[in-house]
Amino acid sequence: MEIPLSAREMILAAQRNELTEHRIYSRLASSTKDDQNARVLQEIADDELRHYHFWKGYSQKDVTHNGLKAWWYVFLSKLFGITFGIKLMERGEENAQVTYEKISKLTPIDRGIIDDEEKHEQKLIGLLDEKRLAYVGSIVLGLNDALVELTGALAGFTLTLQDTRLISAVGLITGVAASLSMAASEYLSTKAEKSVRMPITSAVYTGVAYIFTVLFLIFPYLIFTSPFMALGLTVTNAILVILIFTYYYSVAHDASFRRRFTEMVSISLGVAAVTFCIGLVVKNVFHIEV
Repeated sequence: MEIPLSAREMILAAQRNELTEHRIYSRLASSTKDDQNARVLQEIADDELRHYHFWKGYSQKDVTHNGLKAWWYVFLSKLFGITFGIKLMERGEENAQVTYEKISKLTPIDRGIIDDEEKHEQKLIGLLDEKRLAYVGSIVLGLNDALVELTGALAGFTLTLQDTRLISAVGLITGVAASLSMAASEYLSTKAEKSVRMPITSAVYTGVAYIFTVLFLIFPYLIFTSPFMALGLTVTNAILVILIFTYYYSVAHDASFRRRFTEMVSISLGVAAVTFCIGLVVKNVFHIEV
C-alpha cells in the first residue's frame, strides 16, 4: 500500500510519540514502590509499545524516542505525583486523536485497534492508587484558609498599621497561630471521620501548606518599605499560589480549572477588600497613628 508523504510524516511522529510514552511508563513502573501501581503502569507501557508496532506496520521504519520529553514527564511525576504527570501527558492525547483523524483521511488505517487501546489505557489510569492524592483535601484546606484569612488580615493591617516591619511581625504571629489551629482542627476532624487518611499526616499536610503560604504572602513586607506596594505584591503572590495549585488540582482530579480558579480568586480578593475597608474604619474610629 502506497502511503502519501504527508501521511507518512504524521505516522512517524505518532510512532515516535508512542515509543516515548512507552519509555515514560516503563521508567515510572520500575521506580514506583507500590506493586499495584507498578503493574498498572507496566500494562500501559505495553499498550504504548503495541501502538508503536501498529504504526511501524504502516511506516516500515524504526524511530527513536524523545529523550527530553521522557525525562520531563518522569521528573514531573516524581515531583508532583504519578497521577499528575500521567494525566498531564494524557491531555496531549487529544492532539494525537486529531492527528489520527488526519491520517485516516489520507490513507486507510485500522482505527478500531487504536480506539480500543485508548479506552483500555483510560481504564488502567483510573486504577492508579496514589496515597498522596488522598491528602489533597488537607492541602486545599491549608491553602484556602491561609489565602483567605491572611490576605484579608494583611490588607487590614496594611491600612491600620502602615509599617511593613510591624505588619510582617503581626502577620507572622497571626499566621503561625492560625496554622497550628488549623492543623489541630484537621487532626480532630480526620480522626472523627475514621477515613483511610491518617489523622497526624492530614494535620501535617494542612499545617505545612498553611505556613508555607503564610511565608510567601508575608515576604513582600520584608523587602519593601511601602506597605501598599507590599500589599500589591502579596495579592499577586496569592493569585499565583491559587493559579499553580488550581492547575495541579484540575489536572490530578479532572476538574474545571476556570471555575475553581475564578471561585478561589473571587473569595480571596473579596475578603481582602472587605478587611481593607474594616481597617480603614478601625483606623479612623480609634485614631490609630503608627
